[in-house]
Amino acid sequence: MRTLFHMPISPACRTLRLLMAEKDIAFELVEEKDWERRLEFLALNPAGEVPVLVEEDGEPLAGVMAIAEYLEETCPDAPLLPGDAKARAEVRRIVDWFDRKFAAEVSEGLLFEKVTKRYLHASQGGGGPEMAVVRAALHNLRYHLDYISYLMEERNWLAGEALTLADLTAGAHLSCLDYVGDVPWNQYPAAKEWYMKLKSRPAFRGILADHVPGMPPPKFYANLDF
Repeated sequence: MRTLFHMPISPACRTLRLLMAEKDIAFELVEEKDWERRLEFLALNPAGEVPVLVEEDGEPLAGVMAIAEYLEETCPDAPLLPGDAKARAEVRRIVDWFDRKFAAEVSEGLLFEKVTKRYLHASQGGGGPEMAVVRAALHNLRYHLDYISYLMEERNWLAGEALTLADLTAGAHLSCLDYVGDVPWNQYPAAKEWYMKLKSRPAFRGILADHVPGMPPPKFYANLDF
C-alpha cells in the first residue's frame, strides 16, 4: 500500500488526501512533524517538507503538484484534470492561485501562527500567535472568498462544469482554516454553497474526521449543513 507522510492541518497534504480518495486509491497516513528534520524523512525528501508519497515499491515522490500530476497520469480513473488543453490551463491557474497567492496572503501565516507555533520550541519561533499576522490574514481571506463567489456566478465548480484539482486544492486550504474556525461563510453564500457541495462528497470524510490533539475543531467543522 502507498504511504503518505503528512501533517493533518496542511493544505498540500489535504489536497493529496482528497485526490486519492476521489480516485479510490488506497493509502496509509503517517504523520510527520517535518520541523523535527528526522534523518529517515530527509532521506525520502531532502527538502524536509511534507507531503511525501512512498509508492508500493518504496520509491518516494515529493511535492504536492508533482505527486498530483503523477497520480493523474498513473491512475486515470476519475480524472481531475480535463482533457482539453485550455481547460487544463484554467485548472492549473486556479491551483496556482491557492497554492501560491492564497497561501502567501492567508493560509501560511494564519496556520503557522495558530497551529504550527503550538508545537515549536521558543528557539524555533514557537509561542503565542502574533495577532497582527492573524488579523492581516483574515482581512485578506475576504478578498479570496469574494473571488470564489465571482467564479461560482457562471460555473458549477471553480474551473468549470466538473470537479477538478482546482476544487480540491481550494477546499484543502479552506478546510484547514475551517478547522481553526476562521472562515466567515455566512457572509459569502455562493462560496459557502460551493464548499458545502465539496465537503458533502465521500472523499471529504477523512478530512472531516481529523482531530489534532489539544486542538479540537469547532462544532460545525464536520457538519455538512453549517
